[in-house]
Amino acid sequence: MNKKNVSQIRKDFPNLHVKVHGKPLVYLDNAATTLKPNVVIDAITNHYKTTTANIHRGVHYLSEKATADFEVTRNKIKALINAKSSAEIIFTRGTTESINLVSNSYGRTFLKKGDEILISEMEHHSNIVPWQMLCQEKGCILRIIPFTDSGELDLNAFTKLLTPKIKFISIVYISNSLGTINPVKTMIARAHQLGIPVLVDAAQAIAHLPIDVQELDCDFLVFSGHKMYGPTGVGVLYGKTELLNKMPPYQGGGDMISSVTFEKTTYNVLPHKFEAGTPNIADVIGLAAAIDYIQKLGWDYIEKHDQELLDYGTKALNKISQLRLIGTAKQKSAVLSFVLPQIHPHDLGTLVDQDGIAIRTGHHCTQPVMKHFGVPATARASFAIYNTKEEIDKLVQSIEKAKKIFK
Repeated sequence: MNKKNVSQIRKDFPNLHVKVHGKPLVYLDNAATTLKPNVVIDAITNHYKTTTANIHRGVHYLSEKATADFEVTRNKIKALINAKSSAEIIFTRGTTESINLVSNSYGRTFLKKGDEILISEMEHHSNIVPWQMLCQEKGCILRIIPFTDSGELDLNAFTKLLTPKIKFISIVYISNSLGTINPVKTMIARAHQLGIPVLVDAAQAIAHLPIDVQELDCDFLVFSGHKMYGPTGVGVLYGKTELLNKMPPYQGGGDMISSVTFEKTTYNVLPHKFEAGTPNIADVIGLAAAIDYIQKLGWDYIEKHDQELLDYGTKALNKISQLRLIGTAKQKSAVLSFVLPQIHPHDLGTLVDQDGIAIRTGHHCTQPVMKHFGVPATARASFAIYNTKEEIDKLVQSIEKAKKIFK
């Protein structure tokens, strides 16, 4: 690991320099949300200090400047994921709203009673519940791709489930609770042989590996800014132009209209058709700074750093007697979920917090995953660009200390 780079990166994140219970913060909860670098914080602050205005409709300087900054982010996202057009980039509040937009707009319009929707057993609740709600409303049927005990999707089962009855697939790229990297490109290609559109949940993937929507050939892709060192409250829906044009608006209001009379309303063109009302302007601008930060680091560094931490952390945790890793797929991201027989994850999380260590405990909004492994919850350490092997050592020491308390 390039310690010099990590040391420099850590200086960019002010939150890393706070103390928790008098101890230096060890932040290992990145799958829930990442910390924010100074450039993101400064971009948001600068907007509120110098360019506060509503966008798209004003002709004065501040409005035109805010509009330009806002649309710069859209263009940066287009480049980041290699979309064909910036009109294919829709701003939302996050991954959850993006999925709900598709389930409501596409699902209500094109799916009917008896149609089947395919998701996996490892989905986040935000990629389960919207489809369940749609099934209840439309009479559709939800089908589930199982995964193995190592946390890998059963691709044979997936192939068998691909029947003409399946009319939509929504699949996670990287599992937030298992770290599994799913073979979404292969799955999309198989689905498209039957003409089935596919949505990819890239919430966990967006900060860990490069994404090319044209190479994947996904029909929709969703992610959140706060998982990629950007602000909370802003997310993205990418959709192919031909599909977005066929879909009705998700919400009604200002900016998504072309003209309004009491007799008839005509809707705006893409992407504005799906962006009703005043958006989260400052945080969209902050997201541009996060994208710049990631690209300055480069994917080679990010992926290598992830792999080093994952390898080191896996070996370190496996040395702890009786600790059981949950999710041991061959293709994994930097997520380590685990259980100890004598300590409930919530108790473990409370104890390591006393040492300044932030991990996530619970079901991670993936209760079907917990049910699969027969556990009520897990503890989860998830890594990012600013984490170090020394922080993993501190986690191991804290876990060993907790074991002695419960012994």
